[in-house]
Amino acid sequence: MTAFVTKPYVEFKKQGYWVIGTRISLDSIVYAFHKGLLPESIAQSYPLLDLEQVYGAITFYLANRSDIDAYLISAEQAFDTMPQPLQMNAPALHQKLIAARESARQT
Repeated sequence: MTAFVTKPYVEFKKQGYWVIGTRISLDSIVYAFHKGLLPESIAQSYPLLDLEQVYGAITFYLANRSDIDAYLISAEQAFDTMPQPLQMNAPALHQKLIAARESARQT
């Protein structure tokens, strides 16, 4: 009988979750997954990731869904309370970015 080795795909560092060995956040994959993108499409969107890493990250998310969802909500709230230089220096661009973020949340 062959022994199977489990491999970690996600790590917590610098106050966030990251795909191991990359600069790609778990957040990015989870938001794409929430939009209904298939793992193959997510892998195409992030050429530094292979399909195994995408599936590994999604599996990590699903196994820790309540904790990761709480983490994402907390990160969004922290972002919303931070002063936004664009808001003062380029209000039109700031509004455009806010609208894009809201649109992404709704899909």
